[in-house]
Amino acid sequence: MAIIDSIYSKLPIVGEFLLERRRKIRNAPKPETFGQHLWAWVKTLVWAISVVTIINGLALASFTVPTGSMERTVMAGDFLFVNKFIFGPSTPQIIPFINMPLPYYKLPPIMPPEQGDVIVFVFPGNREETKAPRFEYYLKRCVAVAGDTLEIRSGRIYVNKVEFALPKHGQFLQMTPEMRSLMHENDRVSTFPVGKGFTRDDYGPIRIPKEGDVIALDESNFDQWAVFIAREGHTVNAMRRTVDGQAITSYTVERDYVFGMGDNRDNSLDSRFWGFIPEEDVVGTPMVVYWSWPVEDPQTGKSLSLFQRLGAIRWSRLGTIIH
Repeated sequence: MAIIDSIYSKLPIVGEFLLERRRKIRNAPKPETFGQHLWAWVKTLVWAISVVTIINGLALASFTVPTGSMERTVMAGDFLFVNKFIFGPSTPQIIPFINMPLPYYKLPPIMPPEQGDVIVFVFPGNREETKAPRFEYYLKRCVAVAGDTLEIRSGRIYVNKVEFALPKHGQFLQMTPEMRSLMHENDRVSTFPVGKGFTRDDYGPIRIPKEGDVIALDESNFDQWAVFIAREGHTVNAMRRTVDGQAITSYTVERDYVFGMGDNRDNSLDSRFWGFIPEEDVVGTPMVVYWSWPVEDPQTGKSLSLFQRLGAIRWSRLGTIIH
């Protein structure tokens, strides 16, 4: 008890508040009836949830890796602690369990995301969606930031004409030329932006939008930018080529963006397929793995039961630092 009081006494403002609360709890009359015990338990639970919510919003959050697109850097089934403070503390974005969005406020970041950072961000939606159908966090590696020009040639990434090397644990799938050719045919109709015919291995060049950039618009490229403009909060009519009811020939970008890709480049749906990530929607960077177990059978792809997961805990992953 004395140790906790000593720690609290060294914390400005917050420490004083916590000390005062501890004194009130110690001096409060002890509950005697069942109703008093129940009310004391409810108050303690609400207090604990409130503290966790504040910490989760402002500084530290937990994130579970859902897919293998960053395989070997992070694994599907890894549980990560995420540093939210570095990219700007924020209020909670959803009500837990019911996934209901909340008004969102974010403080200025200590530093913006940089090339090479592993980032956790709010999924912006698929290529033709103005907004994702449900709120989800994704995890990718930031390969380019606002103002950069990105190009991919034969699977190699170039940013501002300088190669961005494959990360330490990055990998490509082994496939025959015929399989890769078929994959590219599918890519040409599914990559971002619409109509460019890019593939995951040959992409761009494309500039990552920066606040203040002016995009010239005409009948040849309006469709390519329609969803992007709508995501910035405007009403877009692609048929009439209007924004907020006005015919336009140029558009001024209102936010900074980054471009995210999975380290498992052949097996990752990322910015190549659904577009740029608003910098303000990057919520943090993962720090360490605190728990890890497989989520599906590698042979069948079927989800594992709780008991199967408990029997296959990846102890060697615990404490792994994410780079």
